[in-house]
Amino acid sequence: NQSLTSLHLRGNKISSEGSKWLSETLKINQSLTSLNLEYNEISSEGSKWLSEALKINQSLTSLDLGINQILSEGCKWLSETLKINQSLTSLNLVLIFQVQ
Repeated sequence: NQSLTSLHLRGNKISSEGSKWLSETLKINQSLTSLNLEYNEISSEGSKWLSEALKINQSLTSLDLGINQILSEGCKWLSETLKINQSLTSLNLVLIFQVQ
């Protein structure tokens, strides 16, 4: 779909496995500008997949990964991506933590 600009998937238990599949789509999508993945049980592994996609995707300007299970390793992946990606202007990582 090349007309969709905003996708809100908050609270759908996408997990890191789902992030992998979503990342494949992000690599080829050129219309999506806003993606909300808040509260989806995404771990550092999931942020790795998303980071790889963001190295390619140049349309996404806003990404919400708040309330997920992304630890320091995942934040490292995302920070490396920010050195490459020129389109992202908003990244939410509020309340990322490890569930006990």
